[in-house]
Amino acid sequence: MAEWSVDEKDNLIRSYGCDLLVENATPEQIKDTSLPNDAYQVKYKVNDQVQIDLCRGKRVDIFDLYYDKFGKGALINIDWAYGRTNPKLWGYKKPDKKKKR
Repeated sequence: MAEWSVDEKDNLIRSYGCDLLVENATPEQIKDTSLPNDAYQVKYKVNDQVQIDLCRGKRVDIFDLYYDKFGKGALINIDWAYGRTNPKLWGYKKPDKKKKR
């Protein structure tokens, strides 16, 4: 079940300074070491179901985001994820080589 709309996901960086990497993550996605090392796993409760998202940003901004979205008492825990990649290099693609004349 998707809790975040496409518009909300697009506006997270501008509004809160956070980037939602994975919504409602599976245990395999949570333990993925290819994620950046500044990613957090956010555990929250919606409709009496516990869900975990992977999110990047400052911890206080992540708290504000989930508090504003789900309200008081929904947020359970914000903890480090298992990412090991340098955030500057995460998602980096080498530029294409220019053709010689």
